[in-house]
Amino acid sequence: MALPAFSFATTADEVAEALASEIQGKNVLITGTSLNGIGFEAARVLARHANLVIITGHDADRLKLAEDAILRDVPSANIRPLLLDLSSLDAVRKAAGEVNVYPEPLDVLIHNAAAPHCAFKLTVDGLETQMATDHIGPFLLTKLLAPKLLASAAAAVAASVSPSFNFVPRVVFVSSQGHTYGTGVDLSALVRPNAEKYRSFDAYFQAKSANALSAIALSRRSGGRINAYSLHPGAIYTNMYTKKESLPDMQAFGGFRAGIQVLLAQLTRRAGILGPNGEPTDNFKWKTIPQGAATILVAAFDPRLNDKPGAYLVNCNEANEERAPHSSDPAVAEDLWRVTEEIIGEQFAF
Repeated sequence: MALPAFSFATTADEVAEALASEIQGKNVLITGTSLNGIGFEAARVLARHANLVIITGHDADRLKLAEDAILRDVPSANIRPLLLDLSSLDAVRKAAGEVNVYPEPLDVLIHNAAAPHCAFKLTVDGLETQMATDHIGPFLLTKLLAPKLLASAAAAVAASVSPSFNFVPRVVFVSSQGHTYGTGVDLSALVRPNAEKYRSFDAYFQAKSANALSAIALSRRSGGRINAYSLHPGAIYTNMYTKKESLPDMQAFGGFRAGIQVLLAQLTRRAGILGPNGEPTDNFKWKTIPQGAATILVAAFDPRLNDKPGAYLVNCNEANEERAPHSSDPAVAEDLWRVTEEIIGEQFAF
């Protein structure tokens, strides 16, 4: 049966219904699943179809709230909470150790968690907080869980899981169109953070570039054994805007809500964001949370992406042409991979 076309308006529920046979029986780990976020919505919808959904968060109370909310909606869901602080390499190693002793293989790893825009701050490892949480921590987590991802394909073949027994494990990086407003990842600052040069929104743009580059490098290096994708979920009013760490930056634009509007106005002046009559294109209209979570599920399960590893998605469709050159160059992706390996002190081998 032919799959439907997905678009800007498609919701996560609609994607999951269309891809139910692909999701059935799968085990998924998704980071950043606090209430009122696209990670939570993706987890809630997946819980209706998947065998296991592992939800993560660094705050036990908020993680419990998310778990309870999903179980109220889907009482039969197999939800497993996992404490995970992506800003700490030791915490990432501890969480990965827990996952690696789970009896189930892992089919899909979704990197959705992100640090809020914040003033310059170093992590316990001496890394800049946004880059540590959005890129370095996820890189290490992927490295440590790669054997479990690779094992899922062998387990599926052995069990002759139908209809997609040849499903290639996937890793999904939630990037952002914001990556196009920066100049790419500053590798020297990644290794040696500089408070004087730090700008919170630029750090965000760099982190989202790193997400897109990671998908390219992981797909290439895995030799077809893991397919990775990055995506822009859309402009969505989520709990990210209400975190206290983000408020100073928003207030610097002249007030919280005014700050968001000023930021969006700046972004929409860039080429390609406005239509021929000055109207905002689909790329910069506000999305609902269910619409924002839809592209995550497409990246995680749509079989039409099987032969497109490393692709970048917008509005539930492949949109590599919307990925900036500094976030799509395979050579840059390799440089970032090498430097990140040096930072974590481990080589990512398959």
